Amino acid sequence: MMKPLLLLSLLSLLSHNGVRAETHIRHLAKLPYNEDNRLSTHIFAYPAGKCASLIKSDNIVEGQWGHEFVALHGEAYTAVFGHLEGVDASVPPTDVQSFHDCLAVCLEKGTQQSVVARPLPHRYWKHGLVQDEGEVHEVNTMDEFLSSDACGKVEYGFVSYHENTVKIYWIDARTGEAVPNQELGYGERKTSFINTFVGHKFRVYDTEPNEDPLENEMMLEFTVQNHGVVGIKNHVKPVVPPEEVPNEVRSTSLSEWDRHLRIKRTFSALAFDKGRLPDDMFASLGAYYYNNRNPPHKVLEEWGRHKGVFVNYWESDCNFIQIPWHLKRRWQGRLRELVEAWAGVDLETTDMYGMREYTKGARLLTHVDRESTHAASLIVNIAQVNVDRPW
Repeated sequence: MMKPLLLLSLLSLLSHNGVRAETHIRHLAKLPYNEDNRLSTHIFAYPAGKCASLIKSDNIVEGQWGHEFVALHGEAYTAVFGHLEGVDASVPPTDVQSFHDCLAVCLEKGTQQSVVARPLPHRYWKHGLVQDEGEVHEVNTMDEFLSSDACGKVEYGFVSYHENTVKIYWIDARTGEAVPNQELGYGERKTSFINTFVGHKFRVYDTEPNEDPLENEMMLEFTVQNHGVVGIKNHVKPVVPPEEVPNEVRSTSLSEWDRHLRIKRTFSALAFDKGRLPDDMFASLGAYYYNNRNPPHKVLEEWGRHKGVFVNYWESDCNFIQIPWHLKRRWQGRLRELVEAWAGVDLETTDMYGMREYTKGARLLTHVDRESTHAASLIVNIAQVNVDRPW
């Protein structure tokens, strides 16, 4: 069972000695993007003019928690802030007396340019308030906002496929000291998520052969860049005798057909629908996948004979990117609304799995999800590349 842990030291470790600076942008195309048209850095944005001066006066520094400061005006201001209730979409406010009269937002690194103006609601700061999962919270200072999970605070997970228990250390940027964080066992079930900050550094050590892990092999060293997960080594695919596969696939398919006959309730004549995600959901899901799309963040999914032959893991890699708890809860709430609108009934959130990445040659057997927990569900196509035909 995965359990969230809290990183005990939540000190701001980035220098607050630098000179405050900012970029003024009229068009969102001028934000920093990489070759994939994704934001190449985290952005802390606010209206240009008087609000910019007031916000910067609140003891914050350019680069805090890895965020580039950007003042928006013109089309950029309208695109990012103009849809908010009660906001003048034409020009940045001028009749302001303090930063509490202003707006601010954090845009996530890895977000597609086409949806960069639509972050999730909790990433907006509006007159000292932040809306999150239907509730409104007071956030009284810009430093507090930048240090929240709207901006610099992130969830980060660890999963180990090393044969020994490993020990994770947080590295104090001021002293270089390796501060023990946790020990981690083998496999997906032992995955652990913590709260930490962009820019925090970690090292992972083997716990054998020496009693002091710091005297053993360092398995991994990395700096947190965003919400994510990291694998220490990778799952090893089991060997499947090819002569046993056809009968097992046939048996599984027949069993799933029998299971589907037990399902009596339907929600529509067609039994499915295809639709479009809201832009802010697609932006968030897409950024998380993009930021974790490569090893060691994605690992091979733990398929084996004990889990059946629903995926042909022995022929084609099936990769897996785990999702942090709080981020998953935010996504689940919004996705449930879409399914409820289709089903026409209130639903209870039960599970969210993935992200799963299929590679060329992969197939998923037609199957029935768990009757006790999956009355209605949906699949989200977050990204696809090098496909023979659109999915």
